[in-house]
Amino acid sequence: MKLSVIIPSYKDPYLVNTIQSVLDNFESDYEIIPVIDGYECPELPKDTRIKPVILSRNVGMRGAINAGISYAEGEYLLRADEHVMFCRGYDRILLENAEDNQIVTGIRKFLDPVEWKVMEEKGEIHYEKLEIIDKYPKFSSVEWKSRTKARKDIMIDENMALQGSCWMMKKSWWDKVIVKLDSEGYGTHYQDTTEMLFKTWKAGGSLMLNKNAWYAHKHRSFNRTHQYDISLAKKCWEFAIDTWRKDYEIIRQKWGI
Repeated sequence: MKLSVIIPSYKDPYLVNTIQSVLDNFESDYEIIPVIDGYECPELPKDTRIKPVILSRNVGMRGAINAGISYAEGEYLLRADEHVMFCRGYDRILLENAEDNQIVTGIRKFLDPVEWKVMEEKGEIHYEKLEIIDKYPKFSSVEWKSRTKARKDIMIDENMALQGSCWMMKKSWWDKVIVKLDSEGYGTHYQDTTEMLFKTWKAGGSLMLNKNAWYAHKHRSFNRTHQYDISLAKKCWEFAIDTWRKDYEIIRQKWGI
């Protein structure tokens, strides 16, 4: 099997839409693993490629991703939020150019999940920069407009940051380098891409943007299904900064920031 699609889910009304978008648009040999994180499993489309993992208690996003990957049989992993739409051939396009030591993603657009359509008026995100936002403080991916303009004709290029809503990597890279998303210190929900990026960079890998494909993620104007306590989030953000600050300064120098 070429690809395992991991979809951690907690009471999201758009999970079935996301699964259907995979069924309608993916072109590789794949399985879909929705991880039902401690709630009653909704009725899913009837397809043998859908293999739900139903957790008896809510473990949070990090634990749900780990659980899904532990059942994955694909050569590659693609993790997606439960409110995502894909372009035709998204998986094939990314797989055609992915290398063993890379995290890969496509252009990110914005989704109106109620109408289930792309919000074209909101534009799209290409390059992102990893920054420490002083307000919290926390690591955050920030749109990098100057790099988007300067490198608009480069269709496959290295990127510095990503939103955690969708990424792909080889499972062997996960097993060797990422291993798992830690909940100790980080908590159960945030900074998963920060952890993956720094582990990948330290192991000699990279984050790549493939502009030949796009996915659309639920716009932030629509409500989240989980309510994570802000005090817990702040502890997570502080832990991530304490863990990776020295490595962050090295990465900033590499990128000339």
